[in-house]
Amino acid sequence: MITFYTLVSVLIVSLISFVGVVTLVLKKDLLRKSVFVLVSLAVGALLGDVFVHIIPETYEELGNPTLISFLLIGGILIFFILEKILHWHHHTSEHAEEHPHPIGKMILVGDGVHNFIDGLIVAASYLVSVEIGIATTIAVILHEIPQEIGNFGVLIHAGYSNAKALWYNFLSALTAVAGAIIALVLGGVTERFALWLLPLTAGGFIYIALSDLIPELHKDKRIGQGVIQVIAIVIGVAAMAALLALEG
Repeated sequence: MITFYTLVSVLIVSLISFVGVVTLVLKKDLLRKSVFVLVSLAVGALLGDVFVHIIPETYEELGNPTLISFLLIGGILIFFILEKILHWHHHTSEHAEEHPHPIGKMILVGDGVHNFIDGLIVAASYLVSVEIGIATTIAVILHEIPQEIGNFGVLIHAGYSNAKALWYNFLSALTAVAGAIIALVLGGVTERFALWLLPLTAGGFIYIALSDLIPELHKDKRIGQGVIQVIAIVIGVAAMAALLALEG
């Protein structure tokens, strides 16, 4: 039964990736105008996730600030190298008529690792008890909604069509299933592995937010849009902070 509950839970979590479909009801011009708002929400959600959830949780479990700092730097460097590789690939494909910006792949990789960890955490919770597993699943779902909406906006901005953005976002979300299966097979060993992956993922999120997304927001130099972007970033952070009360 534990396996059944776990797999159903991570499938539900994976389906949250389709929350971006709500933006498809918007007219094309309105969607284009709202993309920068979605990107701003993504910045807030990523930074809020890192500084409100991941780092405090990792510190509480590992209790070694120096190790956590090195893992964060390691995550930043890993994503820096990954982006270098994607840019090299991007430039060798310039003959293509339409080639999505590498930032889209960056967000998919980062979200894929994050979802993989979510799968590990959900499965580990069910191994403790069904009640804790259900509570953790609800927390993960609430946690994913604002982030997935933001990710969808980033993919659209990167040049993906609506259908491809939804499909690739879903494939990235399915890594939660892989994480859950590994956790069920390995049992207690998984928790330590997840704790080391968390700060690496956090470093990746910091890199994506500060190196890729914020420079995109600076391209729109209108003061009014700047104010809207700041408000959207604050809302993204606030949404992640509000989840602390629900998770508690």
